[in-house]
This record gives sequence, C-alpha cells and structure tokens, in this order.
Amino acid sequence: MIARIWHGIVPESKSDEYLEIQKRYGIKDYRSVEGNRGVFVFRRNEDDKTHFLLLTLWDSDESIRRFAGEEIEKARYYPDDKDFLLEMEPFVTHYEVAIMPEVNQ
Repeated sequence: MIARIWHGIVPESKSDEYLEIQKRYGIKDYRSVEGNRGVFVFRRNEDDKTHFLLLTLWDSDESIRRFAGEEIEKARYYPDDKDFLLEMEPFVTHYEVAIMPEVNQ
C-alpha cells in the first residue's frame, strides 16, 4: 500500500469553507478512484493561516495514476483551489505503508 501526502495552506478565515469544498468535491473524487483505500484530512491553525494535510492510501502506483495522471509526483489541483490556497505546491510525497494500525472493534 502507498500513502500519498499533499500539503496546502489557506487563510484561516477561509479554512472552514475550504474544508466544505474538499468534502463535497475533492474527497468524493479521491474515493471514486479504483484502488483508493482511504482519505484522511488533517488541519492545523498557525497564526492567521490554516495548514491542510491530506493523506490518501492507494493499492499501487497504477491506482495513483488513475487519479493523478502519469506524473504521480505532481500535485493535482481543482479549479476552486486557486481561490483559497496561498501557494500551489507543485509536488506530493509518497511513502510505502510499512505498518497499518489495528482497529479495535
């Protein structure tokens, strides 16, 4: 399994709206791709900015390509992102998932 990590920063005043847009469009898009095994969204306020960290889990490089295209290291953006993000970071980071947490039921 592969973890794909994306980072973005928005003004804190727009963070709730950005999260709602992510829920409506971005997260739905990630989950619709065959081979996606999960989406985690983290956010942290710092001064007047909010950092978003999206961690998505994928079966393989091929499943990431179905989402991101051939250049899987490039970040993928949505049309509304330009209205929120302070910077369009060009790349994401991938990690092999070495240990998964056990879920207690």
